[in-house]
Amino acid sequence: MKRVLSLCAAIMCLGMFAGSCSQSDRQASVEAKIPVEVMTVRLGNLAQTLSYYGDIKAELEVKVFSKVPDRIERFFVDAGDNVAKGAPIARIVATTIEQAVRQAEAALMAAKAQETNLRSEYDRFELLYRDHSVSKQQYDAIATQYEAAKAQVKQTEAALTSAKSQLHDATITAPIAGIIGKRYCEAGDMAALSLPLVSVCQMDRVKMTFEATEKDLARLEIGQKTVVQVSTYPDRTFDGKVVKISPVLDPLTRLAEVEVLLDNPEHKLKPGMYAHAEVTTGMIENVIVVPRHAVIENTSLERIGGEDQVVKNYYVFVVDSSKAVQRKLAVIYLNHEYLAISSGLRIGEKLVTVGQNNLRDGTPVVVVREREETS
Repeated sequence: MKRVLSLCAAIMCLGMFAGSCSQSDRQASVEAKIPVEVMTVRLGNLAQTLSYYGDIKAELEVKVFSKVPDRIERFFVDAGDNVAKGAPIARIVATTIEQAVRQAEAALMAAKAQETNLRSEYDRFELLYRDHSVSKQQYDAIATQYEAAKAQVKQTEAALTSAKSQLHDATITAPIAGIIGKRYCEAGDMAALSLPLVSVCQMDRVKMTFEATEKDLARLEIGQKTVVQVSTYPDRTFDGKVVKISPVLDPLTRLAEVEVLLDNPEHKLKPGMYAHAEVTTGMIENVIVVPRHAVIENTSLERIGGEDQVVKNYYVFVVDSSKAVQRKLAVIYLNHEYLAISSGLRIGEKLVTVGQNNLRDGTPVVVVREREETS
């Protein structure tokens, strides 16, 4: 009998212990809080921007051609070399032109000798004509020969000048100071009049070109600040400004070309790079600014004006009395980093920035960190 009573007492104690544990677990579950990070809601400024992708180009790029269609004898530069204006770039084989120069020089010497001889004859006949020793017909004949000799001298001088100019053209020089961007030929190739030998680029400043839509043109203006990034330097930005907006749109694409000029003293930006530009078109001041990573975006189908429309709603959570409270935002403007809102939050509230995806309205929370956000 004692054994039976002892067993019953043990069972009762075990039941009381199990009930106590169950009640403790339920209480711990009820009191469990979600850890979150918050920021204090404040007024700020938000820049309005337009985003584009385009190509980096040299501020000025000139293709250099040969005026002499002959074989390339030598190159004096290679791609990447700095050249001054007028510096030699290449030389074309000019044997035929050199012979033409020598022939022209010989022809000029002969023409001048003929002119000198006829000048003496003309002076003699002029004296004889004054003394009436020769007829007017004889005097006119020698005068005509003398004038023809002078004309021949001028003609051979012009031929010599032309030949020397062609010989000078056989040495191709840089039309501008800059950097050799590309070499299109090699020594030994034939220089064609339609094929460039090299390109010369000025890269102390570069330009980025992109195409803007017809709608964006109303917001774009000359002089607007632009921030440019390239994948080669992901942690660096380059400042520039809009310097040119095409006055006409492409009739096929309905896009207008826009040009941004950037200083490039270190030549980090190179022609051909693919770049991303953020053009600042305005500034919204003294408005509540919310980081986009703190916002939960929800797309729904709503009936508006008798028609079904896709509407995007924006929600955030704030901490009030250690509980999460959901708020719907009225958005004025947004970009890929921030939202400017007109209602939904009050200055001084604690906005949840990390952990909001695990929350529901009324969920108990514990703030583990409060950080500062700047726009």
